[in-house]
Amino acid sequence: MMSNVDHKIKHVAIIMDGNGRWAQGRCRPRVWGHVRGSSIVSDMVEEADELGLKALTLYAFSTENWSRPPKEVMTLFSLLRKFLLKERARIIKNQIQFRVIGDYSSLPQVTIDLIEGLQEETKNHQGLKLSFAFGYGGRSEIISSVNSLIAQGKTEITEEDLQGGLFYPEAGDVDLLIRTGGDQRVSNFLLWQIAYAELFFTSTKWPDFTREEFRGIVYQVAGRERRFGQIQSVDSLSESHKMARVNKDLIETITPQVH
Repeated sequence: MMSNVDHKIKHVAIIMDGNGRWAQGRCRPRVWGHVRGSSIVSDMVEEADELGLKALTLYAFSTENWSRPPKEVMTLFSLLRKFLLKERARIIKNQIQFRVIGDYSSLPQVTIDLIEGLQEETKNHQGLKLSFAFGYGGRSEIISSVNSLIAQGKTEITEEDLQGGLFYPEAGDVDLLIRTGGDQRVSNFLLWQIAYAELFFTSTKWPDFTREEFRGIVYQVAGRERRFGQIQSVDSLSESHKMARVNKDLIETITPQVH
């Protein structure tokens, strides 16, 4: 476990991209890439745990992915079910708190039952917060939070209110967003949570992504100076907000009021 990461990099999110292109580059069908890519997910979860991360969020299936060929979509459904069956015991043993964020209501009922059963079993676990974004869109998540607050009768919404209405607020803000596969965009992923995230784009396609590269990226980003709007390094956005409030109150007390 890396002590220099413990306080600087708490939450890592990964866009697992490049599976289809990896397969096509080997003259194989796209689904072959997804199968190969799914085989390394367990390694990355284990590495995140060993690094001492508090949360890991993996982008498995976006709202836009529904436009893909039906066979590819069904393969992704099947791979999620196989992962849950294979990794359930290890997730429970390692005290990992598991969550799926997004609309997974279109999955087969057997998979929904597996998801909800594992979420219930691990809801009080104190280890790594592992979430799969499935049927997920960042804009949809924000709209869902706002609608929930409106339903509660809120007429004025704070940042804390909106944060609390997200799919998995306990995971907190993202410190590091990694995208594999060479593209350099965030693709509607955790739009609220990545407001001050460090971004890292690697040309490595997901099936070739290794624990060593993952660890190297986390080490590298942990060494960056993160200021969150300050003139010196601070540990988090919330700490920066606290300092800003103190300074704002101080300035208001010493600045003459203009009438």
